Amino acid sequence: MSVPVRQKRLPNHAVLDDESVERYAKLTCEGLFNLMPKELFWEARYNYLKDHGYQLRPRYTPGWKPSWIGTNLDPTFCEDSIMLINYQVIDATRISNRELVAIKAFLKEGEELHIAQFFSSIRDPQNHCVPIHEILPDPHDSQLALMVMPYLRPCNNPDFATIGDIIEFVDQTIEGLVFMHKHRVAHRDIAFANIMMDAKPLYPSGHHPIRMGYTPDALYPVTALPRAGRGVRYFYIDFGLSSHFAETSSSYVVGDFGRNSDVPELSDDVPYDAFKVDVFALGNLYSKEFEKKYNNMDFLPSIIEPMTQRRPELRPTAQEVLREWEKTRATIKESLFRWRLAPKAEPAFDRVVNDTVAVAWEGVYRLKKFVK
Repeated sequence: MSVPVRQKRLPNHAVLDDESVERYAKLTCEGLFNLMPKELFWEARYNYLKDHGYQLRPRYTPGWKPSWIGTNLDPTFCEDSIMLINYQVIDATRISNRELVAIKAFLKEGEELHIAQFFSSIRDPQNHCVPIHEILPDPHDSQLALMVMPYLRPCNNPDFATIGDIIEFVDQTIEGLVFMHKHRVAHRDIAFANIMMDAKPLYPSGHHPIRMGYTPDALYPVTALPRAGRGVRYFYIDFGLSSHFAETSSSYVVGDFGRNSDVPELSDDVPYDAFKVDVFALGNLYSKEFEKKYNNMDFLPSIIEPMTQRRPELRPTAQEVLREWEKTRATIKESLFRWRLAPKAEPAFDRVVNDTVAVAWEGVYRLKKFVK
């Protein structure tokens, strides 16, 4: 005799009162939760992707009907009400192993396809470029292709919590820059938005791919585990502006584009060294996102200052940055890795309280090591 499966009780916030049921029913009929015009692109490719082993969320099933119709469920907490944010990229599940993936629609012309496939073919621990599972031709537009990649999370979501988190991020991003430049590729659009992480170690039970602060069913808030010691890996993404140079060709380019408007030499007319732009952009990221925001960043100026020289010829190569960073890193005390990140804008009282707690936890850590 089979035992009936007990359904998990819905949280109170997901259930509506009678008045709200009527209001949301009216809004649903008026089309508030309908697929947005750009989401229809993915609905049209639902069956094609499924035939190739990738299942989109129920929202994109052709002929989808909202799951909350005729119930007292709050649409806000129904998974199929959640719309895409970036319409160029959609999450999907690989049917064979239930792995979460990301699928990007992109124009086949240009360097992006070539560079992404090139890097994905290289097995090297220093390779921090997003892997590519496969490239599918678009079934409706011969100028487009669909790039299937691992699902990644923004590198700063959740926030960095300790100084060690930042050190590890610097380790991997410099290593990845050296790797790209060694293979004669300049990214040309280095920014926080184009560095992502495999956050599976931080969310062992997963999270929703769009509403990332919630469980996969979008019902319950979810909290990340600390990054320290969990092998979080960072990846450069989006090679739409990148350039791949032949071994003997010049790395000088033109083009005033990219997310980092602080790069001084960008120009549509005057050629500049694309590799030096990458060095500046990464150093500028370290400066704006870490050194200027947090206390105890004394280990960063030794690389930030040379990387962000206004004159490109005075900047080091990526390999020289790595050498300088390795020297600096060797001087950082082990205890600093575990120290919490203290924002410079933090009120004095909060800083005293939070630092006291951090000192207490460091004491517990040392005691545990002593007892062992």
